[in-house]
Amino acid sequence: MNFITEIIENGNGTMLLLLPFLLALITAFIAFPTIIFIAHAKQLVDVPDKRSVHSKTVPTLGGIGIFFAVAIVLTLCGAFLDAKLLMPVVGALIILFFLGVKDDILILSPKKKMLGQIIAALMVILITDLRITTFSGILGIESIPYFLSIGFTLFVFILIINAYNLIDGLDGLAGSVGLLVSLFYGFLFFNMNEMTLTVVSLALVGALIPFLYFNFSKVRKIFMGDTGSMVVGFLLAFQSIAFININQLNPLAQFHLNAPIIVLAILFFPLLDTLRIFYVRVVILKKHPFSPDKNHIHHHMLQLGLKHWQVTLVISIASTSVLICTLLAQNLSVNIQLLLVVMAGLFMFSLPFFINYSVFNKRIKLNRLLKKINKTNLSRAK
Repeated sequence: MNFITEIIENGNGTMLLLLPFLLALITAFIAFPTIIFIAHAKQLVDVPDKRSVHSKTVPTLGGIGIFFAVAIVLTLCGAFLDAKLLMPVVGALIILFFLGVKDDILILSPKKKMLGQIIAALMVILITDLRITTFSGILGIESIPYFLSIGFTLFVFILIINAYNLIDGLDGLAGSVGLLVSLFYGFLFFNMNEMTLTVVSLALVGALIPFLYFNFSKVRKIFMGDTGSMVVGFLLAFQSIAFININQLNPLAQFHLNAPIIVLAILFFPLLDTLRIFYVRVVILKKHPFSPDKNHIHHHMLQLGLKHWQVTLVISIASTSVLICTLLAQNLSVNIQLLLVVMAGLFMFSLPFFINYSVFNKRIKLNRLLKKINKTNLSRAK
């Protein structure tokens, strides 16, 4: 154990945790204006089409700023915290960074992107041995054999990375979800005294705040791009699996029996949207699961008349509510918790549509009443 970890664990160096956050924040704020200028100068921008929710050309290289901010923090902190854990993560991020930049500029085939994601995930799984070792009794399943554990952990990595990529279709949505999820994990890791993982969470939070500032800007707007969605999605997957692994290996941990349920609650929105969009595309529309369309949950919320920031706010509130419900029910059996998470999540993310339906019906009834009044007035006038 090094001296910085000792200082923090003794309760005398909590303020030191602000350093990685501030370093990522300042690095990103400095990087984004330069990236935006270069992207416009070299025409490395997204041209709006019929699927776009924007009307102007926008740079798509926001992931570069996010990557550099996070990579600088993790590289510097790796010398003082758990280098064995952080260095493989940095190596995996470098792989995803170059794949993402090539895809944002030249377009990369889905197979090559998937291969890169698999290599990056396996690098972290095999070197750090961070993996899901048991299903914690969910559906009666307990321990998992070693190779099956590696395969399932790899599947979870790829699922979360691509689920996060699929929600990147609205100003502020992907950035806000990434920020919220990392805040949740940062709080949990800090309470678990896992300072290395807390630094990972804070670094991502610090990088995403400047991104959201420019992502919402009308003058100097920038998109996350595939670089950003893969880098952020990978870090969210890493935090999720690390949270499950640490709790499963410690019988005295607060979330020893329900860590996978907590992760499901935290990531409920991107996982729900991915499952729903795959069902709509494959089963209903008979299309390729990765074919682009406007059937995402956030697209339907826009159709309700909500603005971009309002959709992001609704999804953030719903996600927080699902996590709170899960934490309140953590003393129940794991399968009951699973049922409650699914029910709470479906209810919270369906609520805006139920409210809109109710308002729509009231408007119809009001219009009918006004028509009756007008007819009555006309008949009396005659």
